[in-house]
Order: sequence, then structure tokens, then C-alpha cells
Amino acid sequence: MDDNSFFVTTPIYYVNDSPHIGHAYTSIACDVIARFNRLNGKKTMFLTGTDEHGLKIEQAAKKKAMNTKEFVDEMSLDFKKLTKTLNLTNDFFVRTTENFHKKASQHIWKILKKNDEIYLDKYKGWYSVSDEAYFNDDEITTDKKTKKKFAPSGNEVQWVEEESYFFKLSKWQDKLLDFYKKNPNFIGPDSRKNEVVSFVKNGLNDLSISRTTFSWGVEVPDDKKHIMYVWLDALINYLSAIGYPDKKYKEFWPANLHIVGKDIIRFHAIYWPAFLLAAEIEPPKRIFAHGWWTNEGKKISKSLGNVIDPNEIIKKYGLDTLRFFLLKEVPFGNDGDFSKESLQRRINNDLANDLGNLVQRVLTIVNKNLNGQLNKIKEIRDSDKKLYEYPKEILKTIELSYENQEFHKVIESIWKLISEANKYVDENAPWKLLKKDKERAGDVLNILVLIIAKIAIFLSPIMPNTSENILNKIGLSTKKLTMKHINNNSFLNTTFKIKKPEIIFQKIE
Repeated sequence: MDDNSFFVTTPIYYVNDSPHIGHAYTSIACDVIARFNRLNGKKTMFLTGTDEHGLKIEQAAKKKAMNTKEFVDEMSLDFKKLTKTLNLTNDFFVRTTENFHKKASQHIWKILKKNDEIYLDKYKGWYSVSDEAYFNDDEITTDKKTKKKFAPSGNEVQWVEEESYFFKLSKWQDKLLDFYKKNPNFIGPDSRKNEVVSFVKNGLNDLSISRTTFSWGVEVPDDKKHIMYVWLDALINYLSAIGYPDKKYKEFWPANLHIVGKDIIRFHAIYWPAFLLAAEIEPPKRIFAHGWWTNEGKKISKSLGNVIDPNEIIKKYGLDTLRFFLLKEVPFGNDGDFSKESLQRRINNDLANDLGNLVQRVLTIVNKNLNGQLNKIKEIRDSDKKLYEYPKEILKTIELSYENQEFHKVIESIWKLISEANKYVDENAPWKLLKKDKERAGDVLNILVLIIAKIAIFLSPIMPNTSENILNKIGLSTKKLTMKHINNNSFLNTTFKIKKPEIIFQKIE
């Protein structure tokens, strides 16, 4: 992998249902990281897509009385539309029903077989169709009334007995524990890392990796009676989408970051590295599992009818507002509550009062009193230095926060800069300075416009439309700016006219 490359992925979304806020959350987080790395000069690959095989899909298609392929084509389109709705900058959209993906999956199967990592036997055990996962006896609970058995997810399990190929997962137990030890940043956050390590220490059983009771999946090479276990097929998308088994995949592999929901951490942090190591392929560098959202304090479920549709939120409050809120409201990795009251509070306080007010009053003064034009800064006084140098100071902090997927800390750093800028406006009162020292007022306002431009650069991965809007007001564009401009103070164009700014964020009463 080229040191200047960066590869970030969402999980591929299961097409048995429509996109919801959880899909939006993961996708926005990946998009922000991709945008930041591009701004930082990295050759970036951002991957998303859909997982289209498995019994659950076959059953969902039957319920709708549809041909399975037509069903997945229709459902996948909803997720493709979501990439446009969320203004994602994904470089590729992978579908597991595409031929290149099937070939890559079968290629890895053949390697695992050749390396004596697979054997044929009979599977007996608990299986959840909803989770597409197997569970041990000690993970199963029984409803006393109905006698039905349930997985930790709350989904019903069935006892399955069938001929199956097995992957020798048990032999990878100590090797995985050693891998985790040597790669302490492989799993984030720490709470999930502890959970995974504990699970592996408790012992791993060999994993059933084929099914014979249905046919919607990737055929096992040389045994058409079997199809691949949906998770083995699905995980391989991270390789197939970048050209595997062709050597060109090495341009972006190993992936820098897989972002997933906490419910699928086991598949990504245990099965996936074991499959890869067994196939003599380097595992990804990091897997980060985020938390779940509740809706106004209640668990989100279809039965309660409180599923959050991102399209509705965007229509009412705006896309950038949603992107900002999801990443600011809770530390990434924790569970969070989606509340309209909290969202409106963020709009009024953080966006309208802090950011909007700063841009509005500074640009209005320049437009009204200096005919919208700035001269070059004549003198940087000691009282200017704190604000003038501040963007350079927080750049490293922001970079580190992105490396740790601490989006709330990125936003906190940007808001400290906004707060310093607002304080500087109040302390220097440029509207008063204009009456007694126009040159000094020009310097103060130029420093502020420069800082507003840098705030917009910092914000552009999170709120791309808002950033472009702010920069356009001062004659700039995100298309020509990178993180390098945070340390460069000569990019501000002093020959254009700053027009009278319109309000960026309307307060919600």
C-alpha cells in the first residue's frame, strides 16, 4: 500500500429493508473521514455498497412476491440514492451480486481450501436468520411462555442441522490474541476491543461457512450443492471492490479503516482477520464500531413505528445540520438519543449564534464600511497573535481526533476557534475602530475574514455545503483549498468584493 493512500469503508448494507438513520450515521462518518484525508493530500478511496445474498433476502423477496434478483436491484437503488441524499463522496458502490465480487469470493475460498483451512462436516446448532449468525448454547435465552429461543440481539433462532463446510476458526484463537496484542489500535473503541478479546479468550469453535438449504448466494467452487455463508461472501467486498485478486488491489490494501455498527463487530474483528490471515492476506489496520441511536429516549423499532427516516430530517432541518448534529451530539462509539429538541438547540446555539453570527457581523461590517474590500494586513499586534496563530495550533489536535474517530472533539476544537473569533470581535469592536483608526480596523477585519476562511476549511469535511457557502461569500471555494492553507495566510484574495451576506442559519423558535 502506498503511504499516501487512505482507504475507508462503510459496512455493506443489507438490502432486506429501507435505509434509516443508522445507515446515514455510518455513511456520514466515513464521508467526513474521506473528505478530511483528501483535504490532507491523501489519495483516498471511500467505499460503500450493498450486501445482497442470504436466506433473509430470499425470504424478503418472497414476501413481496418478487424475483430475488429484481428485489435486490430495487432495494440496492434506495441505498444508491442515499449516497446522493447525504452528499457522500464515495469512490465506488459495490454490490455482492456482481460477477467481479463472486469471482473474488470464490478465489479466496480456493486459497483457504488449498491452505487446508476448510473441511466438510455436519453443522448442528442455533442460527438466527435475521442476524445471519450462529450462536452458542450459552448465548441463547428461552421465552418461558412460548418456549421460543432468542439470540442476544433479540432475534429468534432456529436449530439447524445440515451438511456444511467449516473454516478452522478454532486454530486461529491464539494467533488472533497475539495479533490484537501486537496491533493495539486494531479495534476501537476500547470497550469493543475488550468485548472481542474476552470473546476470543473464551474459546473459538470452527465456523460453518456454507449452506445447502437455500440457493441465493455465491456458489462454493467445485461443489454446486453448497453456497457460501453470507458473511464470508460479504466481508470479501472490501477486497473485490478494489480489484482483488488482481494485484492492483494492493494500491489501497490493507484498508486503513472499516467503520461498522457495534452489532457486527464480531464478524469484522474476529472472523475477518482470521479469514485474511488464513488466506495469507494482511488484515485491515483498524476497525471502529459506533453505537446505536434511540429516538426521543425509546429504542428504534419498526413495531413501535419510530424509525427515523434521514430524508424527513434533511427536508425539515437541512443536510449539513444533520451531519453536524450526528457527529457532535455523542462521542462516536457511544449510544446516543436522537431528539428534535436537542437538534433545534444545536441549530440555535452552535450554528446560528456562534458560527452564523460571527460570519454575519464580520462580513456585514466589511461590506457596509469598506465597500466590501480588504487591504493586506499592515501589522499583527501582540493582541492579534492568539487568534491569528490559533488555527495552526489546533490543526494537529484535529488530525489526531480524526485518527481516533473522535468527531465530537474535532467539532469542539473548531468551536474553540469560533469562540476565540467572537471574543476578538467583541474586544476589538471594529465598528468603533472604523471611526478613529481605519487602518487598524482594516487589519482586525482582515484577520477575522482570514479566520472565517480557515473555520470553513476545517468545517468542510463535516458541513461541505455550509463551508462552500461561507467561502463563496469571501471570494473563495473549497475546490481550491486544502489543509495546507491552514498554515498559509497569503491565500486570501484582497481584490474581490465581499457582498452583503445572507443569514446562514435561521433560528428555530
